[in-house]
Amino acid sequence: MTTEQVATTAAERGRPAIAGLSFDDAFAELEAAVAELEAGGLPLEDTIARTERGVALQRHCERLLGEAELRVQQLVARPGGGLETRDVAIDEASEG
Repeated sequence: MTTEQVATTAAERGRPAIAGLSFDDAFAELEAAVAELEAGGLPLEDTIARTERGVALQRHCERLLGEAELRVQQLVARPGGGLETRDVAIDEASEG
């Protein structure tokens, strides 16, 4: 099952699509999923579904963190001591 399929399946169950979640919301949901899985007692299908969504949430968080890191790396000193940011897409950053 792809990340998009997991997101679609979850959205159909009343959960927001992963792609639309902020880092904080995705991380909070990931923490809750881990706690549920660690507690145990879930039926096999629920365990699998929560694990799949957890993996998709982790990947989403990693992507958002990568984007944030790129933004920080693009901070450039300006004359006078200030900082300016430059928006750079992930593919542009890997080219440079």
